Amino acid sequence: MDELSTRQKVGLVLAGIYGAVNILSVATPAPAGGEGPPMVVLVVDSVLGVVALVAAIVAWRTGSRATVRVAAGALVIIALTALPAFFVDVPAWVKLLVAVSTMVTIAIVVLLLSPARRAATFEPEAVR
Repeated sequence: MDELSTRQKVGLVLAGIYGAVNILSVATPAPAGGEGPPMVVLVVDSVLGVVALVAAIVAWRTGSRATVRVAAGALVIIALTALPAFFVDVPAWVKLLVAVSTMVTIAIVVLLLSPARRAATFEPEAVR
Protein backbone atom coordinates (compact mmCIF):
# COMPACT_ATOMS: atom_id res chain seq x y z
CA MET A 1 0.00 0.00 0.00
CA ASP A 2 1.43 3.33 -1.10
CA GLU A 3 1.01 6.54 0.83
CA LEU A 4 -0.89 9.18 -1.13
CA SER A 5 0.14 12.81 -0.89
CA THR A 6 -2.27 15.54 0.15
CA ARG A 7 -2.43 16.75 -3.44
CA GLN A 8 -3.40 13.30 -4.63
CA LYS A 9 -6.08 13.03 -1.94
CA VAL A 10 -7.55 16.38 -3.00
CA GLY A 11 -7.44 15.17 -6.60
CA LEU A 12 -9.24 11.97 -5.63
CA VAL A 13 -12.02 13.87 -3.90
CA LEU A 14 -12.44 16.15 -6.92
CA ALA A 15 -12.26 13.17 -9.30
CA GLY A 16 -14.98 11.41 -7.34
CA ILE A 17 -17.22 14.48 -7.43
CA TYR A 18 -16.55 15.09 -11.13
CA GLY A 19 -17.17 11.41 -11.91
CA ALA A 20 -20.45 11.45 -9.96
CA VAL A 21 -21.62 14.53 -11.87
CA ASN A 22 -20.83 12.82 -15.17
CA ILE A 23 -22.88 9.77 -14.22
CA LEU A 24 -25.96 11.95 -14.59
CA SER A 25 -25.13 12.96 -18.17
CA VAL A 26 -27.15 10.08 -19.62
CA ALA A 27 -30.24 11.44 -17.86
CA THR A 28 -30.08 14.72 -19.79
CA PRO A 29 -30.25 13.85 -23.50
CA ALA A 30 -30.58 16.50 -26.19
CA PRO A 31 -34.17 17.24 -27.18
CA ALA A 32 -35.40 15.49 -30.31
CA GLY A 33 -34.14 17.44 -33.30
CA GLY A 34 -32.14 19.74 -31.01
CA GLU A 35 -28.43 20.25 -30.81
CA GLY A 36 -26.43 18.29 -28.32
CA PRO A 37 -24.12 15.35 -27.96
CA PRO A 38 -25.22 12.00 -29.39
CA MET A 39 -26.74 9.56 -26.93
CA VAL A 40 -23.74 7.21 -27.30
CA VAL A 41 -21.44 9.96 -26.02
CA LEU A 42 -23.70 10.53 -23.02
CA VAL A 43 -23.70 6.80 -22.24
CA VAL A 44 -19.91 6.59 -22.57
CA ASP A 45 -19.51 9.62 -20.29
CA SER A 46 -21.82 8.05 -17.71
CA VAL A 47 -19.90 4.76 -17.76
CA LEU A 48 -16.61 6.62 -17.48
CA GLY A 49 -18.08 8.64 -14.61
CA VAL A 50 -18.79 5.38 -12.78
CA VAL A 51 -15.25 4.18 -13.53
CA ALA A 52 -13.75 7.44 -12.22
CA LEU A 53 -15.90 7.37 -9.07
CA VAL A 54 -15.13 3.73 -8.27
CA ALA A 55 -11.42 4.20 -9.02
CA ALA A 56 -11.29 7.27 -6.77
CA ILE A 57 -12.93 5.36 -3.91
CA VAL A 58 -10.65 2.34 -4.34
CA ALA A 59 -7.56 4.54 -4.59
CA TRP A 60 -8.57 6.42 -1.44
CA ARG A 61 -9.04 3.20 0.51
CA THR A 62 -6.02 1.27 -0.78
CA GLY A 63 -3.57 3.96 -1.84
CA SER A 64 -3.07 2.15 -5.14
CA ARG A 65 -1.32 4.30 -7.71
CA ALA A 66 -2.75 2.14 -10.51
CA THR A 67 -6.30 3.07 -9.58
CA VAL A 68 -5.27 6.73 -9.38
CA ARG A 69 -4.14 6.41 -12.99
CA VAL A 70 -7.41 4.72 -13.96
CA ALA A 71 -9.38 7.62 -12.46
CA ALA A 72 -7.18 10.13 -14.29
CA GLY A 73 -7.55 8.23 -17.57
CA ALA A 74 -11.34 8.11 -17.27
CA LEU A 75 -11.45 11.86 -16.68
CA VAL A 76 -9.21 12.56 -19.68
CA ILE A 77 -11.46 10.49 -21.95
CA ILE A 78 -14.54 12.32 -20.62
CA ALA A 79 -12.83 15.61 -21.48
CA LEU A 80 -11.94 14.36 -24.97
CA THR A 81 -15.58 13.51 -25.69
CA ALA A 82 -16.53 17.12 -24.94
CA LEU A 83 -13.97 18.75 -27.25
CA PRO A 84 -16.03 18.48 -30.48
CA ALA A 85 -18.24 21.24 -29.06
CA PHE A 86 -15.51 23.69 -30.07
CA PHE A 87 -15.85 22.71 -33.73
CA VAL A 88 -19.61 22.76 -34.23
CA ASP A 89 -22.14 25.57 -34.17
CA VAL A 90 -23.37 25.61 -30.56
CA PRO A 91 -24.22 28.51 -28.27
CA ALA A 92 -21.34 30.35 -26.64
CA TRP A 93 -22.39 29.23 -23.13
CA VAL A 94 -21.92 25.59 -24.19
CA LYS A 95 -18.41 26.32 -25.41
CA LEU A 96 -17.68 28.16 -22.16
CA LEU A 97 -18.98 25.21 -20.14
CA VAL A 98 -16.80 22.79 -22.12
CA ALA A 99 -13.77 25.05 -21.67
CA VAL A 100 -14.30 25.29 -17.91
CA SER A 101 -14.86 21.54 -17.55
CA THR A 102 -11.72 20.86 -19.59
CA MET A 103 -9.66 23.15 -17.36
CA VAL A 104 -11.13 21.51 -14.24
CA THR A 105 -10.23 18.10 -15.65
CA ILE A 106 -6.65 19.21 -16.33
CA ALA A 107 -6.34 20.53 -12.76
CA ILE A 108 -7.69 17.27 -11.32
CA VAL A 109 -5.35 15.14 -13.42
CA VAL A 110 -2.36 17.29 -12.40
CA LEU A 111 -3.31 16.81 -8.74
CA LEU A 112 -3.82 13.06 -9.19
CA LEU A 113 -0.54 12.48 -10.98
CA SER A 114 1.59 14.76 -8.84
CA PRO A 115 4.51 12.89 -7.29
CA ALA A 116 4.65 12.28 -3.58
CA ARG A 117 7.05 14.55 -1.73
CA ARG A 118 10.17 12.87 -0.56
CA ALA A 119 12.46 13.92 2.20
CA ALA A 120 15.63 15.50 0.95
CA THR A 121 18.74 13.55 1.75
CA PHE A 122 21.94 15.23 2.66
CA GLU A 123 25.21 13.50 2.02
CA PRO A 124 28.19 15.42 3.32
CA GLU A 125 31.31 15.34 1.22
CA ALA A 126 34.12 13.22 2.42
CA VAL A 127 36.88 15.19 4.12
CA ARG A 128 40.23 14.77 2.39
